Order: sequence, then structure tokens, then C-alpha cells
Amino acid sequence: MRLILASGSPRRAELLTSAGYRFEVQSADIDERVTPGEAAEDYVQRLAVEKARAVLERTNPQGDDVLVLGADTTVVVDGEILGKPEDDEDSARMVRLLAGRPHRVLTGVSLCSRSLRLEAVDETLVFFQPMSDNDVHWYVASGEGRDKAGAYAIQGLASRFIPRIDGSHSNVVGLPVAVVAELISRAESRLRFLASSR
Repeated sequence: MRLILASGSPRRAELLTSAGYRFEVQSADIDERVTPGEAAEDYVQRLAVEKARAVLERTNPQGDDVLVLGADTTVVVDGEILGKPEDDEDSARMVRLLAGRPHRVLTGVSLCSRSLRLEAVDETLVFFQPMSDNDVHWYVASGEGRDKAGAYAIQGLASRFIPRIDGSHSNVVGLPVAVVAELISRAESRLRFLASSR
């Protein structure tokens, strides 16, 4: 069975590879704007589903020999969804919002084939230390958070400001690997059952 990762994120690809999965990569081009009044959990789940569906439709398999994995990650603080920053000024604003307090990282995951769709949302609580203006300036100037939700990368320079997390580390990087493994196992079992009952 072919597994396709519907994401151009090198971090997600690295996580899947490290977990021993063989897969193809096909990025999905979708509108990632938040709809008015949309809850963060609904937002990441919707984007994960849309990414997976877009790639599945483009692949257009005749049977269930293709599984497409879509994922989307966001940072939430005080109910505000922090996506990728628009510029360094926006990055500094986000980092200041996160400094000295915990925040939530949510990743929506969708796994689909022609006959099934499985979904999940994973949550990790991330604790940031207080940061001085010099800390914020140094981190933003590094450029590390420019294309990351919440304007930071836990696996990089930002790790020096994160004393602990509660939940999956890989979720914060961009893909909750244990959740993905469970979904893939469930999908394979269900597809085997469907194939045997035909």
C-alpha cells in the first residue's frame, strides 16, 4: 500500500522517516485562513482533511491501494490561533505572547483512502520561560521561526527557552507520530477487512 504525505514540510517527512515509514511526498495547495468563529481544534482538523483530500483527488487511485496523510499544526494562546508569522515584527509579537507562560500546540491529522477517512487531533502543552527583550530580538533575528506556527521551532534554538512540555514532542515539531501510527494500523486493518469481505 502506498503512503503519501500531503505536506511539503521537511520536519514532517523527517519524523515519518525516523519512525520507519516509507512514503511519497506530495504537497497540497489549500487556503489556510481561519474562518470566522472557528475553534482551533476544528481549524487544524479541517485543514488536515482538506490537504489529504486534495492529494487523494489528484492521485485518483482506482482502489484502496493509496493512503494519504494530511496534517496541520497551530499554536494557541489565550484562545488566539498563532499561525506562521507575516514578518519579523509579527514573529516578535508572537514570541512575546508565549514568553513566561504555557500554551497549547494542536495538530490535526487525517488519513484517507477512497473508502475510509480517519481523523484525530493531538494536543501538547508547552511551557516557555520568561524572555528578555534581548532574548526575543536574538531569537527573531535568527530567522528560525519565520515559517513556523507560533514563530518558533522547539527542535532548534527555541529549545533553550522551553523547560518542559506535557504531551508529544513530535506533535510540537509538526506530526504526532504515535497518533499517526495508530491511525495507519487501524486503516490497514479496516482495509484488509473490506478486501476480504468483497
